[in-house]
Amino acid sequence: MTARVILADADPITRLGLAQLAEALPAVIVGETGTGTEAVALTTKHQPDLLILEAIFPDISGMKVLEQVSEAAASTRVVFLSTRDNPTYVARSIVLGAKDYLTKDLNNDRITTSLRRALDGEQPLSTSPFRKLAAVLDRSRDRGVLQEAQLTYREYQLLRHVGLGLSNREISRSLEISIETVKEHVQNILRKTDAADRTQIAVWAVQAGII
Repeated sequence: MTARVILADADPITRLGLAQLAEALPAVIVGETGTGTEAVALTTKHQPDLLILEAIFPDISGMKVLEQVSEAAASTRVVFLSTRDNPTYVARSIVLGAKDYLTKDLNNDRITTSLRRALDGEQPLSTSPFRKLAAVLDRSRDRGVLQEAQLTYREYQLLRHVGLGLSNREISRSLEISIETVKEHVQNILRKTDAADRTQIAVWAVQAGII
């Protein structure tokens, strides 16, 4: 079955290359754009099987695009293909419902394989940073860390999210709790870890082996 795909990347050369790769899926390109706003509009209109999305646009961010299309085109699978490989970007894409996050330096076979897996509803490859970070966000409790900082399990969950640079709103969405509850837990973590701010929380989380 031929998949219907939309390409959203500010670079027309990248879009051309992706269109060529899509033939191997197989797929038909039903729309392409270089702006985030139009990516939302096209995805909402066409309801494609797959949206291949850059993280950075001149108008709105790829994360904002993902947030909007996850509501307007819930059945569309979204895969990021970006030059940005910052763990925070990957973590945000996970929380917002992306299926994978790839970097543009990967070879064509790897990109094609990952796109096909996303279309088929399979997990990303085991070597994918996306899959590894998803495992971190879902990881079961570490009793040693919990005891050391006297954290509750919910605080431990938040600590991983804060350590990966997620905002209160993103944490709220990921853990399905209110923003006010997130703020309360963050304050408790600051106190228990003796951190001055969220940056120090992240450092503490890395040192403790949580992320």
